[in-house]
Amino acid sequence: MNLSVIYCTHQTAQLSVRERLAFPNAEALAQGYQSLKALGERLEAVILSTCNRVEIYVAQPPTGSVPSLEQVAGFLAETHQFPREEFVGELRELTGRAAVTHLFDVVSSLDSMVLGEPQIVNQVKEAYRVAEANEACGPLTHALFQGAIHTSGRVRTETRLAEGRVSIASVAVGDFARSIFDHFSDKLVLVIGAGEMAEETLRYLKDEGVRDVVVVNRSPERAARLAAEWGGVAAAWTELDHWLGRADVIVSTTGADKPIVDAARFLRVRREQRDRTAFILDLGAPRDFDPAVGHLENVFLYDIDSLQRTCEDNRRARVREIERARTIIDDETQKFLAEFYRKSSGDLVSRLREGWHDVAQQELERLFRKSPHFTADDRESVERCMKLIVNKLLHPPLEALRDESKEGAPQGLISALKRLFGV
Repeated sequence: MNLSVIYCTHQTAQLSVRERLAFPNAEALAQGYQSLKALGERLEAVILSTCNRVEIYVAQPPTGSVPSLEQVAGFLAETHQFPREEFVGELRELTGRAAVTHLFDVVSSLDSMVLGEPQIVNQVKEAYRVAEANEACGPLTHALFQGAIHTSGRVRTETRLAEGRVSIASVAVGDFARSIFDHFSDKLVLVIGAGEMAEETLRYLKDEGVRDVVVVNRSPERAARLAAEWGGVAAAWTELDHWLGRADVIVSTTGADKPIVDAARFLRVRREQRDRTAFILDLGAPRDFDPAVGHLENVFLYDIDSLQRTCEDNRRARVREIERARTIIDDETQKFLAEFYRKSSGDLVSRLREGWHDVAQQELERLFRKSPHFTADDRESVERCMKLIVNKLLHPPLEALRDESKEGAPQGLISALKRLFGV
């Protein structure tokens, strides 16, 4: 099988490398596919580029050869103007069955940073669509990616891998915030600080429909940057009490060495809003809110420990599903390979039969030209005999090919027969 994938992921390469190798938009992908054509006249290719991975799947017909890791590294270096020696050691290569299983793992989110996350299947579908739009796909990549999408559907419906959130931000919003608020479009979100976890939580809240965001940070520049990125407004640190009194959802991660809000302060700023529910995500370590704040009426306070416990429970539940997902992926990999080799061996069988019978027919015609005294019955008898001889000679290798095709991996025998019989 002339199929390989050359890749780097969050497991193998630093973000500083992945971001420089990424294809960030349709224009970059179109240029990439155009450049890839130089690596093979009949090359098939699909580029999968996300924040966590850059993967290039390449395939060739049986008579061709796929580009090597070094060739793909050269393509990436030239495309991104990134010196090869700075990243080539972080690339990985898989071929044949291993490449198939890798893609099935990826699309089923077994290879994701967050086990079971649903975004990857849409990213794979989009990568396949863009490859088609750039006329980069062929028979093998079409079958491969259609098989991958089918596999992800089985994993999603036949396992519980996607159940239970495992990132702190997703747990905070999906498991806790949604149990308190029916909707978020009319909720005011206050972000205190500008840490990565607060930003990730804000991303989930935006997905839930949040419109009003206020960012308060000791650094006005960082507050302004985060607010602009998420369509919010920045406020001065001196205005913190004002916004604490108004916010429905508070996300805090300041990095302070002790709580910045105690129960007395929070009760004072919420005096006129006592009947209004406040949902507080304290993502600070140490905590930004004194635990006593959580005992106040209509206040729901979750700190990083309570969120982490739920994450770990969900993660353990998902890990138990990995074995079931792996069984499905192994099954689908075997089916894909069996179908691929069935088609490959079927093509070889046809070519062998046609080739040998053509040779037999040529020899018969030569014999008949030299033997004009043969009657019609004589000619028919000789032709029948010749067909039987050809079929008997072909029977052992073709029977062996059929037997190995049932096991799904007769590539070595196919290659040997092609060399032996010159097809």
